[in-house]
Amino acid sequence: MPLKPLAALLISAALALAGCADLPKNVERPVSTALPSPAGTPLGELVDAQRAAAGGRHASGFVLLSGPQAAYGSRLALVDAAQKTLDLQYYAIHADASSQRLLRAVAAAARRGVRVRVLLDDFHSAGRDALVMRLAFVPNVEMRMFNPIAGARGSAIGRMLGALGDFARVQQRMHNKLFIADNALGVTGGRNLGDAYFGQADAGNFVDLDVLAAGPVVQDLSRSFDSYWNNERAYPVQSLVTREELDALRQGFEAADAAQHHPEDHTAASQPPQEQAQADRRARVWDQQPMDLAQARLTWAPAAVLADRPAKIPPPTEPADAGSDAADAHADTVVDGLLQLMGQAQRDLLIVSPYFVPGPDMKQAFAAARARGVRVRVLTNSLASNDAPIAHAGYARHRPELLALGVELYEMRSELPSRVNGLGATGSTGSSRAMLHSKLIVMDGRLLAVGSMNLDMRSQHQNTELALLIRSGALSRQAAAQIDDALRDAAWRVEADGDGRLVWRAPQASGLPDATTEPDASLPLRLMLQLLGPLAPDHLL
Repeated sequence: MPLKPLAALLISAALALAGCADLPKNVERPVSTALPSPAGTPLGELVDAQRAAAGGRHASGFVLLSGPQAAYGSRLALVDAAQKTLDLQYYAIHADASSQRLLRAVAAAARRGVRVRVLLDDFHSAGRDALVMRLAFVPNVEMRMFNPIAGARGSAIGRMLGALGDFARVQQRMHNKLFIADNALGVTGGRNLGDAYFGQADAGNFVDLDVLAAGPVVQDLSRSFDSYWNNERAYPVQSLVTREELDALRQGFEAADAAQHHPEDHTAASQPPQEQAQADRRARVWDQQPMDLAQARLTWAPAAVLADRPAKIPPPTEPADAGSDAADAHADTVVDGLLQLMGQAQRDLLIVSPYFVPGPDMKQAFAAARARGVRVRVLTNSLASNDAPIAHAGYARHRPELLALGVELYEMRSELPSRVNGLGATGSTGSSRAMLHSKLIVMDGRLLAVGSMNLDMRSQHQNTELALLIRSGALSRQAAAQIDDALRDAAWRVEADGDGRLVWRAPQASGLPDATTEPDASLPLRLMLQLLGPLAPDHLL
């Protein structure tokens, strides 16, 4: 979530500079729901056949997608195999090579008769990323924007300034991630759609984790999707922007790109480095192959879905503390449910949260777990690996208290060694920076939670989230083994010395010395943390 906390601070600082633009009124939102049953579809038959072949006692099956190739290939496979419906729900879809190939496949599915619904949070749909909304004008595709931000879409900053009078609503976002085909198979987890989530970005790539789910649990995920899709906070794209406006925006970016390159400066046989890098990335993406779903080794296990209600975010027409469904907004959230589960831990809690800003409830849960003798380990980003460094400030001020409670803290390096696998890593990232984005909890080696949520106050109180709970010793052990590898080989362990000063113990076999300041981080970044950190409230990070 790269722009979330920084944008919130920008809005807060500029409140006096602009007024509030209006959203359309009396918007028509035809109600639609997921395919009632996957029976009779190839994907439904595939799931039934695999369940029968495995002799599974449980109706739902799962595969951990711990690398970008599997994560991307599974989505390509779902699009190719879908015959009836495709439902996509995301916080961000970036207009880049990975999304272009995937969305072209989605458009091709729509043209062959698949009903497509795309629900996208509106926070990132400005600038180039607004071009993703052109998908809404493909026949048989419906696209809605959740909790939209009024104003022009030419630049993110301009649109933010146009929404300053509605800050309380605008800074709350739909953070759920779903990719469902024929209500038979679906992918959920931490990934948005974009090059950086599938190992294709040049500057930095996210270390992330998804789950491929099959069977009745997918219908539970679809019910959550429908509740958002049919909600008053979801606006059809056509009510917010015209195709002509998007075409003009696209032409403007194409003209700007052309102006950056001067043909007289290079021969026809060569390309500027940036253009060559883009061409290489497109070639890599188009070389990706769909996963063979028939060969996917599903683990059959009992599972449940935790999903926040859309009412967690106030509708545009009402203040944050009002509304017909305001009572629902105060019900237990996904993070609250996970904290309750932690209260049942007996031996071990293994937590991965890229943005880790624990509020009072979380610290109380950790203290209670430690009092019961439960080992608590947390892997989060280091300052150097965090794509939202201001969020690191919220975490950093809680480190001494967490260590005093007996919580073991690990911070991921921004450069991963080649032997590290799992958690969405593919091994060596070369010159690319690694940024932790996986969100999961393993409890007592028997319960696995994977989803969109962070253990922070924003996920608990502001954004809507989704989590899949799977009671499986096999999957829990698989995830725990991957985390253990990362803790040993790719993370700094944070400790307090005898004087209470922090020390970062270097990863095993790294050859690195221990550190007494934020490791791998530049001096300007460390100064920024010290200067701006105290000004950033935990609940907005």
